Amino acid sequence: MLYLAREKSRSYFKNRFDPKARGMPEERSLKLPRDFYAQPVLDVARQCIGKLLVSRTAEGEAAGRIVEAEAYRGPHDLAAHSARGLTKRTAAMFGPPGYAYIYLLYGVSWALNLVAASEGEPHAVLIRALEPARGLELMAHRRGKPAASRELTNGPGKLTQALAITGALYGADLCGDQLFLEEPERPPGPIRRSRRINVEYAGPWADKLWRFYERGNRFISVPPRE
Repeated sequence: MLYLAREKSRSYFKNRFDPKARGMPEERSLKLPRDFYAQPVLDVARQCIGKLLVSRTAEGEAAGRIVEAEAYRGPHDLAAHSARGLTKRTAAMFGPPGYAYIYLLYGVSWALNLVAASEGEPHAVLIRALEPARGLELMAHRRGKPAASRELTNGPGKLTQALAITGALYGADLCGDQLFLEEPERPPGPIRRSRRINVEYAGPWADKLWRFYERGNRFISVPPRE
């Protein structure tokens, strides 16, 4: 039953978001390949700091540098949604790496996660904050904030609103042309790590230093917990 559920979800995501099937242009050279996501989740979380998260919609393109991310390594990690096992909600986490796991945060806003590691390992990286890089006016319009405001993308729900990322992109291929990561033009600043945010319920797993962030960046969601 578990195998069939995985195969069904994998087939659904591939057919729905396959760029070739939809007649979309070929991947850009700066786009990160599947191999990037097929690494241990802690490596993906750290290495995605400084990378560009790009979202393309009919309104235009918007992008930001990832400056804060958290690793979740279920099913043993009690802070991970996948600790509850394979469900309709968590199916994407059990699928192949390089797909989007998106869920509703506190019933109000969307949160974007990058599925990492290997198929069957429900590991993912939550993107917590971005530094706006492209499409600032579009992001400001969506957020109802000035383009220079740190409130534009300094939180998981804020950045998804700014980039128009919703549950409609659940299971989207991060190697496609709608939502993807790019290599940046410059390397990130010093990268630090701390405990994850709002996971006190996870017992000893709450003490894991699995939150990564660019030190001194003003778009960090909350003060560092070093």
